Amino acid sequence: MRVHICAVGRLRSGPEAALIDDYTKRFDRTGRALGLGPLSVTQVEDKKGGGMEAEAALLERAIPGGSLICTMDERGAVLTSPEFADQLGRWRDAGRQDVTFLIGGADGLSPDLRARADFSLSFGKMVWPHMLARAMLSEQLYRAASILAKSPYHRV
Repeated sequence: MRVHICAVGRLRSGPEAALIDDYTKRFDRTGRALGLGPLSVTQVEDKKGGGMEAEAALLERAIPGGSLICTMDERGAVLTSPEFADQLGRWRDAGRQDVTFLIGGADGLSPDLRARADFSLSFGKMVWPHMLARAMLSEQLYRAASILAKSPYHRV
């Protein structure tokens, strides 16, 4: 199952980009034997300042056809890392070819795009900057693959 992160905003080189790159490589290595991956990150940017609706249109174009859509949203489900790993495994086992995680811009995701989602995930009630949300999501994807592989990375 291919995994995609589609996010609003350009991430410049720096510590967040290095973290995302590192966890992406780790996920790809660990996930390959599990039928997970590769992990790709797509960045979209609304240069005209059209707001949530314009960002939603850009994100929609970045979603692979037939992909399961998971929004990153403070109103979403709050899962433990093992629960997230189980959810990822269920999607894979159900035969999903692609899953796409959407991260909105400063104002979040448009209500129409949120309504299209198959699942919504939250990192808690706090709002996180998009660059940190990407880094946190890429780490949790690697952690989920590690849990499914029964590797010692995740400790209870």
